[in-house]
Amino acid sequence: MIKLSGCLLLLTMVAGVVWLSWYGSRPVVPARLPVDLSILSGNSLKAVAHNLEAKGMIEYPLVFVALGRILGQANKIKAGNYLFNKPLSPYRLLDKITSGETQLSKLTLVEGWTFRQMRTELDGRADVRHDTKGMTDAAILKAVAPRESHPEGLFFPDTYYFDGGDSDLNIYRRAYDLMRKRLAAAWQGRASGLPYVTPYQALTMASIVEKETGTPDERPLIAAVFLNRLRIDMPLQTDPTVIYGLGDRYDGNIHKTDLENDTPYNTYTRRGLPPTPIALPSELAMVAVLHPATSKALYFVAKGGGRHQFSNTLDEHNRAVYRYQIKGGA
Repeated sequence: MIKLSGCLLLLTMVAGVVWLSWYGSRPVVPARLPVDLSILSGNSLKAVAHNLEAKGMIEYPLVFVALGRILGQANKIKAGNYLFNKPLSPYRLLDKITSGETQLSKLTLVEGWTFRQMRTELDGRADVRHDTKGMTDAAILKAVAPRESHPEGLFFPDTYYFDGGDSDLNIYRRAYDLMRKRLAAAWQGRASGLPYVTPYQALTMASIVEKETGTPDERPLIAAVFLNRLRIDMPLQTDPTVIYGLGDRYDGNIHKTDLENDTPYNTYTRRGLPPTPIALPSELAMVAVLHPATSKALYFVAKGGGRHQFSNTLDEHNRAVYRYQIKGGA
């Protein structure tokens, strides 16, 4: 009887090994390919297994976990964003997620975004580890750039590639460091005779130019207009700064009361530059304000198609406003 029990146990063990080998080598065909899998730092093999089951890549997630433990791979999972273009066996899946065969994630910070928009984008990403969760803007800035006093405009708008599960703080640091480098290079090669005392002032002006036009070849002219106003102590009178100062009170339209309501960012009621940038300026905007066009223009008005009409005098400007804004002429 004992021998029979032993034989049954041995047969059961052999059958188990055979079945486990069959399970580990048999690919499961998901309903849809490719399959994206994001593994964040700290995710357990059990959590990953249930995610893989939900995506149709494996069956029997607990068996997958057992297989990983038997093979000594349960504690070797590497965070990242994985892309599976074809069915893979559990053996191969374990190899991929423990060897770090990841696909880089991509994040694009858009020119003209505010810091709030940048943070909203990062906070909504599933492939990022959210170390800044619950932190104030000031706390993030202290962690990334302790010498700075305001986050606006300090992060370079670009496309950043990173391993899935990377900390959002690391992305903030990369964008901040790149802005410092690009601004320093642009400042070093600036034209002579500009009224900026510091690179930060140029950054602030670049953010205004960024918000005033999306047409690259107009940026040096827009910059020239604002520089001409600065030189004669004329208010910049630019709507984007007023909008920024309104914050959540901005309802999509600028009212007369908004232009009269004094805030640190109201360039109708205050002369000179606002205290900080108002958006993420592009490199082209920084180059434009440090190499403005040669122009005597003091005014501009939108004339359609994203372009503007520039005028040297108020009389010329009024005629342009009538033509393009009131009459609607071309």
